Amino acid sequence: MDTQAEAARRRFGIVGNAPALLAAVERAVRVAPIDLSVLVTGESGTGKEFFPQIIHANSPRKHSKYIAVNCGAIPEGTIDSELFGHEKGAFTGAVDSRRGYFEEADGGTIFLDEVAELPLTTQARLLRVLETGEYLRVGSSTVRRTNIRVVAATNVNLLRAVAEGRFREDLYYRLSTVQIHVPPLRERGGDIRLLARKFASDFSERYTVPEIHFTEEAMGEMSRYGWPGNVRQLKNVVEQIALFEAGKDVDGPTLRSYLPADAPESYIPALAGGPDTYSREREALFNMIFRLQERIDELQERISEMDKAKAPATIAAEGGDPARRLLARTCTAHPTMTAAAMSGAPNAHHEVMDATATPVDTASDERESIREALLRNDGRRKATADELGISERTLYRKIREYGLD
Repeated sequence: MDTQAEAARRRFGIVGNAPALLAAVERAVRVAPIDLSVLVTGESGTGKEFFPQIIHANSPRKHSKYIAVNCGAIPEGTIDSELFGHEKGAFTGAVDSRRGYFEEADGGTIFLDEVAELPLTTQARLLRVLETGEYLRVGSSTVRRTNIRVVAATNVNLLRAVAEGRFREDLYYRLSTVQIHVPPLRERGGDIRLLARKFASDFSERYTVPEIHFTEEAMGEMSRYGWPGNVRQLKNVVEQIALFEAGKDVDGPTLRSYLPADAPESYIPALAGGPDTYSREREALFNMIFRLQERIDELQERISEMDKAKAPATIAAEGGDPARRLLARTCTAHPTMTAAAMSGAPNAHHEVMDATATPVDTASDERESIREALLRNDGRRKATADELGISERTLYRKIREYGLD
């Protein structure tokens, strides 16, 4: 990395040594002195907002205004007024004339975040500014001019949006004169550890609490997790741990307890584009399969332990074979099944098929199993969930679904 890029990285607090991240910083520094439009792509939470600042700070416009606009946060009915201004009486509530962002930032840089959220009519106005530097205030027929550099960012695949008619093709090519792709956190390898340590230190200082330390097991969990929310999610998780586990050594189970239950490790969001998309998607799928296999192994081990604790005689009869355990549970629920199904006889599977020729109401069986477990545990839901080998959340949902409240 050259000196200027390293200086930019330090100035804006960009932590990491991943080659793709360093390449993005160098590209931003290199394009900064050239007055071209830039499109920054990458998933939500990757830190795309730093790159327009790097470009502005290293450009001839650095002494002029820099304005960042979140296009997705402005209602469609007022976006034109916000960007281009309006005249008095242009619409209800326009009691005075107002300068828009393009007028305020004249001579400087404007950053359009979530640019894919712009309505098509506003996209046409933006295209005119990029091509001629001209625009009209809402409610005015007087042409105004602005000298401005536009840097846009999106987590949407704009080529797909163009194909679907949600984004203008001509505007896409105008904005993407130069593209910078910010890699997702899961592709940055050892940067996850660096960021976790930095955030832990920062939050310890901010909240004046003893610093947390992550064990090697926890660091391994972090490296395997998909981080769908990227750096933003990692920062949020470390902040919670820094507050509630202050001064402790954080191990793997503790870390997992702070990861969202509705966003499992195997969740990998749709990629926003960029180079080597196919290779990255394939790698993500392989990682997902490996993590699912780990989960399956853990569940099988838990089921085995529960079976041994609850019904040692049944386990002995089944011989520890998973297929036989399945048959045992089925025969317990449906006594009409023959003993041959449990004996391992050659035609056992035919007898099972004959015994179950009548459709089985599995929902009714499940309801009855849950009801009996609740009775055995005097209605204690945690104990019931432990006995059934499911989470309390799943148990609550099943209780409501089957009307067992």
